[in-house]
Amino acid sequence: MGPCSSQQRKPGKYLDGGQKPGPNAKPDEFKVGPDIFITLKQGSISNFYKIEKSLGSGAFGEVRLVIHKSSGCRRAMKQIRKDKIIKDDEESMFSEVNTLKELDHPNIVKLHELFQDQKNYYLITEFLEGGELFEKITEMKFFTEKMAADIMKQILGGVVHCHEKKIVHRDLKPENILFENKKPNSNLKIIDFGTSKKVENNQNLTKRLGTPYYIAPEVLKRNYNEKCDVWSCGVILYIMLCGYPPFGGPDQEILQNIEIGKYEFDPEDWCKISDEAKNLIKKMLTKDYTLRISAQEAFNDPWIQKNAPNAPIDFKAINNLSSFFGKNKVRAALMQFISTNLMTNAEKEELLNEFKKIDKDGNGQISKEELLQVYLKQYDEIKAKQMVDDIFDKVDMNKSGFVDFTEFITSAANEEKLLSKQRLQQAFNIFDTNGDGQISKEELQEIMGMDDNIWKEILEMCDSNQDGQISLEEFFEFLLKKYQ
Repeated sequence: MGPCSSQQRKPGKYLDGGQKPGPNAKPDEFKVGPDIFITLKQGSISNFYKIEKSLGSGAFGEVRLVIHKSSGCRRAMKQIRKDKIIKDDEESMFSEVNTLKELDHPNIVKLHELFQDQKNYYLITEFLEGGELFEKITEMKFFTEKMAADIMKQILGGVVHCHEKKIVHRDLKPENILFENKKPNSNLKIIDFGTSKKVENNQNLTKRLGTPYYIAPEVLKRNYNEKCDVWSCGVILYIMLCGYPPFGGPDQEILQNIEIGKYEFDPEDWCKISDEAKNLIKKMLTKDYTLRISAQEAFNDPWIQKNAPNAPIDFKAINNLSSFFGKNKVRAALMQFISTNLMTNAEKEELLNEFKKIDKDGNGQISKEELLQVYLKQYDEIKAKQMVDDIFDKVDMNKSGFVDFTEFITSAANEEKLLSKQRLQQAFNIFDTNGDGQISKEELQEIMGMDDNIWKEILEMCDSNQDGQISLEEFFEFLLKKYQ
């Protein structure tokens, strides 16, 4: 959940224009997921965020660093002026919001909130302070193939997740790949889904979008699919390994060279680069996209996997999964909100590393088979399968058949730290938008978009004095209680 305004959004509408569940919806229809907390909120954003420095500007407005007043969390605010956008741009913005709501991957930027006032829209995302991909690489004293493979593995993992969700980014470039922090081994994230597109039924796309240097030849011909992202990744990898793009020249000449699809590995610059790396680039920069490898195939390439970090799994975090109780959906949803919005990136870092070790195909979801391979290192097959089934029963809160990234972070976190008194107070303050010391139906309903049955269920579980509201004490008791 995020801070909301005392002015309510139009009732019954989600960002995609769909109707929220009606009053007769059953409580068991409540879907747990981080996307349920992202609604269009109206009013002054300065009531909830302190505006800090500018991070950059574009055609429609600025990106600024902001501080969330209730939690103190730093976030990025993308401001979009309404008088600068046409209807198509507005639809594109909402498409970006709905795309980011659907994506849940450690290498994709997390959307927290969407606001609007009379003059602007405001997209609130996590703040990534590590800088752009090439900017950080140029600051390094040395750069190796192993480092390039680790970076490309992260990028491809995010792309695999997008493609599994039928989403094509269409503008992958170094400026849209940021590091979380300034540490040497920082996690990186793909940003800017303003040109992304969801495709259905294997349809081909026709809109010519992208950036010279990185645009695929089939995009120039206005007939392409998700493999245009693989081409862009191939260009990025090429530049990482030699320092210049495969297709150069002035803009128009670049596009002509891309259409021809011919590039070279100059021996002077590539003599120390392995054949495995060059072979992967060739497969990613195959001009005929029907013959080009997929993002998953690129992720699985021997050069990527051979150079990827291979540290042993730390069972401390993994064992927290077995003690997590997620059958109470409302409690599980609130815990997801706390882990998504109030845990710092530093706190998530260890859990993120363990998640990536288990998620062998990099798609941002842990399958039963992937988790089973972990437990087989500790237990016999019968015991391991029993434990995995039990964990999925509790941790797979949206019943997707996988443990998603947010589900893992929530479940593997130390519950005592996750539900500390300070965090619960911060969460309560965010929900209690008018500051009267009570959470009302209207306050929680605007944040979650829930129906009346869910509210009744919440009251039955935590409104001990039956006054129709939730006090701080009741909120604490509800989240700290172990439901059996």
